[in-house]
Amino acid sequence: MHQRRILIQEGIAIGSGAPLALIAGPCVVETAETTQEIAAFLKELTQRLGMPFIFKASFDKANRSSIDSFRGPGMREGLEILRHIKTTLNVCILSDVHRISQIEPCSVVLDILQIPAFLCRQTDLITAAAATGKPLNIKKGQFLAPADMANVVKKAASSGNSRILITERGSAFGYNNLVVDFRGIPIMKETGYPVIFDATHSVQLPGGEGTRSGGERKFAPVLAKAAVAAGADGIFMEVHPNPDQALCDGPNSLPLEALEGLLLELKGIRKALGNPAP
Repeated sequence: MHQRRILIQEGIAIGSGAPLALIAGPCVVETAETTQEIAAFLKELTQRLGMPFIFKASFDKANRSSIDSFRGPGMREGLEILRHIKTTLNVCILSDVHRISQIEPCSVVLDILQIPAFLCRQTDLITAAAATGKPLNIKKGQFLAPADMANVVKKAASSGNSRILITERGSAFGYNNLVVDFRGIPIMKETGYPVIFDATHSVQLPGGEGTRSGGERKFAPVLAKAAVAAGADGIFMEVHPNPDQALCDGPNSLPLEALEGLLLELKGIRKALGNPAP
C-alpha cells in the first residue's frame, strides 16, 4: 500500500518522507494562562528541535469518569482560548468534536478535527467532520482491533477527504487497564494513512481510581520509543507543568521538563531506522 504524506498546513506534513511529528498539550483547557504557557513552551522546544508541532487541548472532555469531574470551559470559551493561542503563537491547533453540532463552529478555529476513541464508530459524526475538508485525526477505540480501522477510514474518505490520521491509544485489557500491541502500527499503516501513537493515553488506567482514571506515566517514554521503532509517523502526548495538579489525566501526563530528552531520543531512533527526515 502506498503511504500517504498528509499536508496539514504550510510547513507541516505527516506521513511518508516527513519528519516525526509531535501532537502535544494539556488534556483539557484549564485556564487561558496555563494553556498559553504550555503552548509557548512546546512551540519553542519543537522549533529548536526541528519537529513539526500540533498543539492539542480539549475544550470539553465529555467522557470523564465522574459527573463531578472537571470537563473544561466549554466550546465557546475554549475555542476563544485556542483561537488566541493560534494567532499569537502561530501554531496548528487540534481538539475533539463530540457532536455534529460542534463541527461547524470548531472548523472555523481548529486546523485538525479529532474524533475521540469512544466515538470512532459513529458514522454520521465521522462523515460530517470529514466533509469539512479539514484534516481529521481518528483515535482507535480501545475496543477495536487495529485492522478494524480500515472500515473507519473508509467512512471518512467517503466524504472525499483524504487528509486522515489514525491514532493508536492502547486496547482494553481486562478491567481498568490498557495494553499496546505494536503490531497494530504496521497493520493500520496498511490503510495507506499515517499512524500516530498516543503515548500517554496508552498508559492510562481507565476508571482506576474510582471516580477518576489513574495512570502510569513512567511507562509513556518506553512506549513512545517502541512506537517510533515500529514505524509511527508521529507521537501524541499530554503534558503539563505540574501533572499531579492537572485537572484531567494528570496521572498519565508528562511534565514539561521531561520532554526535550525524550524527543531527542525519539529523533535518534527515527534516524537509526534510516529515515531521511527524523
